[in-house]
Amino acid sequence: MSDRFQTFAEFWPYYLSEHGDTTNRRLHYVGSTLALMNAAAAIVLLNPFFLLSAVISGYFFAWIGHFIIEKNRPATFKYPFWSLFADFRMYFLALTGRLRPHLDRAGVVA
Repeated sequence: MSDRFQTFAEFWPYYLSEHGDTTNRRLHYVGSTLALMNAAAAIVLLNPFFLLSAVISGYFFAWIGHFIIEKNRPATFKYPFWSLFADFRMYFLALTGRLRPHLDRAGVVA
């Protein structure tokens, strides 16, 4: 049996469990917001520098949350695409006030 998740539906609760600390999630939201702003700047200004800045700002805040706050290894290392998708799913669910039921189902109490 493989130790890798076979579907995103299996991965999602794991992803949320790795983001149990509220401060970690907030750091992710800061990074995601900066990444989206930089991506928009890259498009509007036709400057690819902002794409690099988007990646750096997104990961910088997320990795602080994982290595310093949660003290766990980012899921990005093993599941890069699912992690990116899950990060933005978590971000938009939080923005719309719909994240808590997902955290509850994943067993996240913070």
